[in-house]
Amino acid sequence: MTNLIRKFQEIFNSDETPRTFFAPGRINLIGEHTDYNGGHVFPASVSFGTYALGIRRKDTVLRFYSMNFPETGMIECDLADLSYDAEHDWANYPKGIIKYITAQGHNIDHGADILYYGDIPNGAGLSSSASIEMATGVLLEYLYELAIDRIDMIRLGQQVENEYMGVNSGIMDQFAVGMGKKNHAILLDCQTLNYHYAPIELHHHSIIIMNTNKQRTLAESKYNERRQQCEQALSDLNSELSIESLGDLSNEEFIRHKHLIKNEEDRKRAKHAVSENVRTLEALEKLQDGDLNGFGRLMNASHGSLKNDYEVTGIELDTIVEAAWEQDGVIGARMTGAGFGGCAIAIVEQESIDSFKTNVNEIYSKSIGYEPTFYTAAIGDGAKEITKGVR
Repeated sequence: MTNLIRKFQEIFNSDETPRTFFAPGRINLIGEHTDYNGGHVFPASVSFGTYALGIRRKDTVLRFYSMNFPETGMIECDLADLSYDAEHDWANYPKGIIKYITAQGHNIDHGADILYYGDIPNGAGLSSSASIEMATGVLLEYLYELAIDRIDMIRLGQQVENEYMGVNSGIMDQFAVGMGKKNHAILLDCQTLNYHYAPIELHHHSIIIMNTNKQRTLAESKYNERRQQCEQALSDLNSELSIESLGDLSNEEFIRHKHLIKNEEDRKRAKHAVSENVRTLEALEKLQDGDLNGFGRLMNASHGSLKNDYEVTGIELDTIVEAAWEQDGVIGARMTGAGFGGCAIAIVEQESIDSFKTNVNEIYSKSIGYEPTFYTAAIGDGAKEITKGVR
């Protein structure tokens, strides 16, 4: 924190001590491709994230600087013009948040100098954009003494993604980043935003993020295809049923009515959406009961469903997850995110972590031809101001 404050004073040529804020990244522990099917997700905020240091100015100028992108230098704009500008690159995320907060009637009448530093690993899929948005949101809240309901701020973050940046994403990322709680995951109904905290007592285990280092080249096109298949399955089911989403069905109800789905592929996609949603509800019960092993079994089943029914894993994710399953001290492992590359997660006994990384690295490298990257994730709080350098 001392280094960041010193860097702020140097970059902005200021003697003032800035206020300091932090917003985490996130992982999704279980509940993949359920959000747009009317189901639940099960994310947690992690210890990697974005720091934002800021002071108010006397004029209406906004100045942004990122230590992660020093090549872009200082990016400046005025409160009078917060429109999207491709040349402003990463700074469009904080600009978007400021734009939508002021549009909601909150008074930001002076500019600010804001320094950003993120320690989220590049390409790890831990939602760095939501982290920047929420770090900026809490900074504005405190600097300008605004009263912003946290759920409203989360919705504004999603609005930045959807309307300002043009990315058709759901609300899970901003919710996990904004509402995270130390040593807890969140069971979130993406439609209603009803949520429950679930304690994660890892005891002698850690969550290991395994980055396949395979870029998700197919993810977007296949994502749209899967959505269409699930919508068709829902339409077919509603020839006799009256349900709003696949998330309304239990496994037993799906089995009784799956014959209504005409296409075999659509049937498989719907089977995943239904069973994965059920797994998220079971996951809450397992963690509330302190049954980490039971939770691990649900993770394994989730990956199997994503591989066989939803078909979004690919050779890289399957190789790294199946290698993880073979190792001593592993409770469970699964892909996380959209699929076709990106990351997987595993819950691993702490004394086995070194051998786990060595063995999985060897198996993956031999099969795929290049190495994965491993990160150990602690589950921390959501976006907040930092006091005395403690987060």
